[in-house]
Amino acid sequence: MRLRVLGCSGSIGGQQNRTTSFLVDQDILLDAGTGVGDLSLAELTLIDHIFITHSHLDHVDSIAFFLDSVGALRPKPVTVYTTKPTIEILKKNLFNWDIWPDFTVIPTPEEPWLRYQEIVVGEVITLGSRKVTVLPAIHTVPAVGYQLDSGKSSLVFTGDTGPNDGLWDVVNKIENLKFLIIETAFSDKERRLAELALHLCPSMLAEELAKLQKPAEIYITHLKPSEIELTMQEIEELTGDRQPRLLQNNHVFEF
Repeated sequence: MRLRVLGCSGSIGGQQNRTTSFLVDQDILLDAGTGVGDLSLAELTLIDHIFITHSHLDHVDSIAFFLDSVGALRPKPVTVYTTKPTIEILKKNLFNWDIWPDFTVIPTPEEPWLRYQEIVVGEVITLGSRKVTVLPAIHTVPAVGYQLDSGKSSLVFTGDTGPNDGLWDVVNKIENLKFLIIETAFSDKERRLAELALHLCPSMLAEELAKLQKPAEIYITHLKPSEIELTMQEIEELTGDRQPRLLQNNHVFEF
């Protein structure tokens, strides 16, 4: 499998700051933040599956524009995989005819551009030889993470999450773990805010990584643009031998 980072910032501003979105092979999006907008129409047309971690705008806004751009060019609807509560939020607050049209009935209910597939934690979705496992996450809205398993090795994306013992219970059982992408949204001076928002800061990240029992290459996502240097310096000082690296746009993982 091949994962290309389209966006991994906590917000926007400048060419490097695109919000969370990853292109897996040619046909899967993992979250759909502003980074999706950098894909060509030809690339967008090939996307059949979108796995959403949660309903926050920085992870879902490009679903709307993606469908508007290429819905009519595709032979079948795109499938959005997410939890039942997130589907309900998207229907109520985004694809509601007030903010954006409901593409589950456009152009017709029988042949729409969008369909939802409800998923639950622990479920494994098989797409050819690829497996996507739904992982637990703890956030201010219902949320999940994902394990992508090529058969040869696995990549784990935590999504947005605060401290999460349930995640490590699962991750520590992954025999072929190769990459871990984990969020750290705030610097340590904002620890109280991180706790309230159910995100991580460097000291909380260090506490979480102490629970990881497997070797893995670790990459940090979702940093606020104004605090990248400070946050990464704190991470370097607090995480010891783990040596997490800053995730950046256009980084490609082969696994």
